[in-house]
Amino acid sequence: MHRDEDSGGAGRSVSVRRRVVRPLWAIWTALGGLLLVVVCALVAHGGGVPGWERQVFRAVNELPDWLYRPMWLVQILGVLGTPVVLAVVALLWRKWRLALALLLLVPLKLFVELRVIKALVERGRPGQNEPGAVLRHVPPAGLSFPSGHAIVVFAVAVLLLPYLRGWWRAVPVGLALLACVARVYLGAHNPLDVVAGAGAGLLLGGLLTLVVGVPAPGPPGRRDRGSAARAADAGAAEG
Repeated sequence: MHRDEDSGGAGRSVSVRRRVVRPLWAIWTALGGLLLVVVCALVAHGGGVPGWERQVFRAVNELPDWLYRPMWLVQILGVLGTPVVLAVVALLWRKWRLALALLLLVPLKLFVELRVIKALVERGRPGQNEPGAVLRHVPPAGLSFPSGHAIVVFAVAVLLLPYLRGWWRAVPVGLALLACVARVYLGAHNPLDVVAGAGAGLLLGGLLTLVVGVPAPGPPGRRDRGSAARAADAGAAEG
């Protein structure tokens, strides 16, 4: 961290520039995501749905209909406009690197989903390969592997984590998990579709964190020392 202090008269101006780091956890996140995608792709490569996956699908898809509204709302977080909206918020928050990473996520998501994974693995939607599937206002046909919604929510979750503290970090991860469950509940995807999408999201989120970097955590107690310094300055000014 580079710190410059410029003092003069009775006031003091302190500017703090936090150094940029590329955390080791981002590498492991990207590698773990890649592993998830590969394993899911090997299972789904033939286009069929294994019996155990079919059972998981039915358990989620046949949940009560009163869940439709909350499930539909939470899955909206996976649309492609979410990173753009969050990027605008990050710009207003003066988090330039976060805004850049979120904007870069949009074309990278489209490339990885459409040009890479869907080109290698062709598997239809539950309306085509799940007999008796309950389709709740979702397309009955088309390529389903991987889930684009899952890519978005998990990539966004990874990008947001360095900027959140404490229990707040559980919020984007929890919402990402709920969005994936919602896509299966609605009948838009089979379970491996969303798991592969989550893996691709982890991969992209980890890679973007490494490329763009994140601010290094401040030293412990920095805010407390800053508050004490401001209180001392206020006392000196009153005296």
